[in-house]
Amino acid sequence: MANAAPEIEESWRLALQEEFKADYFVRLKAFLREEVKKHIIYPPGKLIFSAFDLTPLTAVRVVIIGQDPYHGRGQAQGLAFSVPDGIRIPPSLQNIYKELHDDLGIPIPHTGNLEKWARQGVMLLNATLTVRSGQAGSHQGKGWEQFTDQVIRTISDLRAGIVFLLWGRFAQEKETLIDTSKHFILKAAHPSPFSANKGFFGCRHFSKTNEILRSNGMGEIDWNPVGEIIAPGF
Repeated sequence: MANAAPEIEESWRLALQEEFKADYFVRLKAFLREEVKKHIIYPPGKLIFSAFDLTPLTAVRVVIIGQDPYHGRGQAQGLAFSVPDGIRIPPSLQNIYKELHDDLGIPIPHTGNLEKWARQGVMLLNATLTVRSGQAGSHQGKGWEQFTDQVIRTISDLRAGIVFLLWGRFAQEKETLIDTSKHFILKAAHPSPFSANKGFFGCRHFSKTNEILRSNGMGEIDWNPVGEIIAPGF
């Protein structure tokens, strides 16, 4: 059915049900159906909505905005900046880990899997949710940005006290979608090797986020990507 909603966590399915019926989303699905006939698409279909499935709308406490999924084999898992266990840690995530170590003293992990963050309410949202293998940005301008902009508006409208971490110019352009009177925004340079030295290193966003969450009674994030979750959930 062309208008059927994708399989996605229930709170998100209900909140976004009108988006799934919209003409642009129907066109997006038609585009993806044609793409998979001719090309390898990342992440695999069942992982496209991982950020939503692992972080229900009702559980969101922090939002980190990325741009595009990784386009290399085995890298993309539906979470911004994250890669599955056993995959080489990408440069931007290496720099995130460096800042995490400098900020909170957390040892540099040997895995790039950020599912533990997602399960604690850190929404790892890429603006575009799919990509053609080996072709960065190949699914931009097909409708995903319109969808994920609405996701940000939905979080802004239906929740309060969320910490948005906007790294780099692209993410910072999303500030206009956020009600800054009831949410918190922390901005820094992108963690890419091209810009991390221009304001990402030293931003201390991880400790600052926990300070905000703690002061609002929302509990801290256990930012160590490995091990059991030790911080209180809420």
